[in-house]
Amino acid sequence: MMAKDMDLEGKTILLTGGTGSFGHAFVDRIVADHPETTVRIFSRDELKQSEMQERYPHHPQLRFFVGDVRNRSRLTRAMKGADIVVHAAAMKQVPACEYNPFEAVQTNVLGAQHVVDAAIDTGVSQVVALSTDKAVNPVNIYGATKLCEEKLIIQGNAYAARSETRLSCVRYGNVVGSRGSVVPLFRKQIGEGRLTITDERMTRFWITLRQAVDLVEYAIVHSVGGEIFIPKIPSMTVVDLAKAMAPELPVEIIGIRPGEKLHEVLITDDESRHTIDAGEVYVVLPEHPWWTDHPRWVSGTPLAEGFIYASNTNDEWLGPEELRGVLDA
Repeated sequence: MMAKDMDLEGKTILLTGGTGSFGHAFVDRIVADHPETTVRIFSRDELKQSEMQERYPHHPQLRFFVGDVRNRSRLTRAMKGADIVVHAAAMKQVPACEYNPFEAVQTNVLGAQHVVDAAIDTGVSQVVALSTDKAVNPVNIYGATKLCEEKLIIQGNAYAARSETRLSCVRYGNVVGSRGSVVPLFRKQIGEGRLTITDERMTRFWITLRQAVDLVEYAIVHSVGGEIFIPKIPSMTVVDLAKAMAPELPVEIIGIRPGEKLHEVLITDDESRHTIDAGEVYVVLPEHPWWTDHPRWVSGTPLAEGFIYASNTNDEWLGPEELRGVLDA
């Protein structure tokens, strides 16, 4: 999935959470493909910003703003003059969110509201927010806050109806090797001589950082406001991942953790009634787009009645060999 016709030259992008795993991959893409595009990297960790500046020592197209999406005034100042906002800032580690739920709400829910308000107030033309499969039928605080974020971003189009601002989301599964994911955990445990698995039945959707950036680029090109873009990605079992990374090591089953699911879902049967297959992606369309009278861009095929896009019933799977190839890429 590549957004080949994306014209970003001369544009300014504000990237919240810009020093995270996605932020690094997104900046790599912009630096390589769009040398005339300015990226404002907005995050609250000055050390990570300093380290990122060292990684890109001669790229005047990059700007670094220390700030927090919880602080609306600072976010508004950073957003002023931007054309596009890619909202990647989040508290995303499930145990940390379970233990600090008020903090998760401050960042993931109120932060999303601040993004919507600031984008409208500063005249940003487009917002694309990152979401997760854990927002679908959520069973933990992280998923619940990301569901709220999705609703705020999509319904933010109603608040923006008299402006040029349009807002949409992308929603995807586990990112290979991102901070806090199972891959870095397994790599650490390999050094200790054993791997831990919560449940042998567990399945997950699987996406690379490159594919995540592709999806955001696709949304920037195709969104007219109110969509949730969902990639067609493979599933894997956690057992197969363990076999791919360390086939010779013993595995200890430790039991499912609080707030954890056996399987993840990207599209529910209720959502499928207003979702289309657009070829490269699924697109969840807004049920009540009262902010526009214009016909939608989307051409695609309605999904079958009762369609559910779940990690355990997916048509595409990665076995140990395929997973090893992804990890080695």
